[in-house]
Amino acid sequence: MKHSEQHSHRASNGGISRRTFLRGVGVTMALPWLESMSGLGVTTAAAAEARPGAAAAFPQRFGVMFMGNGISPNNWSAQGSGAAMQLSKSLSPLETLKSKINVIHGLFNKTAMGQGIHPAMTGQLLSGVPIQKGAIIRSGISVDQMLANHIGQDTLQPSMVLACEAPMTGYHESNFSNAYSSHISWQSADSPVPNEMYPSLAFDSLFENGGSLRNISVLDRVKAHADKLSRKVSSTDKAKLDEYLGSVREVEKSIERMRADKEKAEDRARHTGHPVFTMERPENGLPEDLRDHARLMCDIIALGFQTDKTRVASLLLARDLSALYYPFLNVTDGHHGASHSSSSDAYERISRFHVSQLAYLAQRLDEMPEGDGTVLDNTCLMFISNMWSGTGHDNRKVPVLTVGGLGGTLETGRSLDYLEAGDDNRKLCSLYLGIMDRMGVRLDHFGDADARLVGL
Repeated sequence: MKHSEQHSHRASNGGISRRTFLRGVGVTMALPWLESMSGLGVTTAAAAEARPGAAAAFPQRFGVMFMGNGISPNNWSAQGSGAAMQLSKSLSPLETLKSKINVIHGLFNKTAMGQGIHPAMTGQLLSGVPIQKGAIIRSGISVDQMLANHIGQDTLQPSMVLACEAPMTGYHESNFSNAYSSHISWQSADSPVPNEMYPSLAFDSLFENGGSLRNISVLDRVKAHADKLSRKVSSTDKAKLDEYLGSVREVEKSIERMRADKEKAEDRARHTGHPVFTMERPENGLPEDLRDHARLMCDIIALGFQTDKTRVASLLLARDLSALYYPFLNVTDGHHGASHSSSSDAYERISRFHVSQLAYLAQRLDEMPEGDGTVLDNTCLMFISNMWSGTGHDNRKVPVLTVGGLGGTLETGRSLDYLEAGDDNRKLCSLYLGIMDRMGVRLDHFGDADARLVGL
């Protein structure tokens, strides 16, 4: 079955009909939820879900954001709850969102203990399945891909797997493959999901933009359809539509420059005989400024969630053993080197910068109306690292933050501490089971856990 036929078949069977689409030559643009859709004669899943006995009127989304090598331990804490919650320095970017966050302390992956540093602390972070040394990689399906396997059929794109840093090849001194340090999303025991690093390609995937027309604005190509729809919807929906199209335009402007940089890198690779993946940033076509790169990836996830193009996403901000540099933070060492002094002011700035990306994405989602709430209210974003302190490579506990209430199923505005609850009661996989439960995916066990996290 051709892609266009699959698209039509799935839409006609109700799997993705809660959204409508703008179409143009070589492009399809999903739209956010509009109240007027039912009035336009569009049969929507949202309307069906609103009937008595329905579980939820809007889809639930799950996103993971990962920062490798740990955080700044002395600057990572929260006290109190709700509006009175007091956040430490590294968590301060979340100040305006603290009624919608959970700061979860003391969780860990027991199967990752005692296996060595770095890859062994990362390869099973989202699965809880012991990894394997040597030439054959073996882990487990990660929580995001488990969700994608169960709910991905309801969207055009089962999941979005993005990264701001290129993967490594070869092996770590511990004899674990560096693939474990380079990927957090695993689709099977022996296969990580490839990371999309280029914003232009992630953008094209979001709008099914391909072929020779990729350099022509997607908005220009759907303009006639957008104008026609705009005349039919309510004034409230027209404002929402205009705001959405304006957001797409802003992202597209940034993408245009990065698309040109990527094409130059590919041309350079053809003439020099050196593959793009062997080149350093920005020669490889990736944005030179990490701030631009991370923000664009967050914007793309936000648009994907807003339009229900996907309900599952992961963003690797900085991989384990990260080689990223932060001149805009006045930090001279690379990420991994700086992490060995995790109590330093320099590394605290790195930690806070990555939390600010979580805050940016959460704020974007919270500015997107959906029914009586926002897209963030129907989402759970999870921020996590593979260790607590890079100085001691300590993964006896790992930092975890969540933002969003998953359609009212997840209480927020809390600081939760499981450090003294006993090893069986502080498993990361127990948290994952609880999140999956709330999204309608109920498993008897996941990774090393067969019980849900108490108090979540």
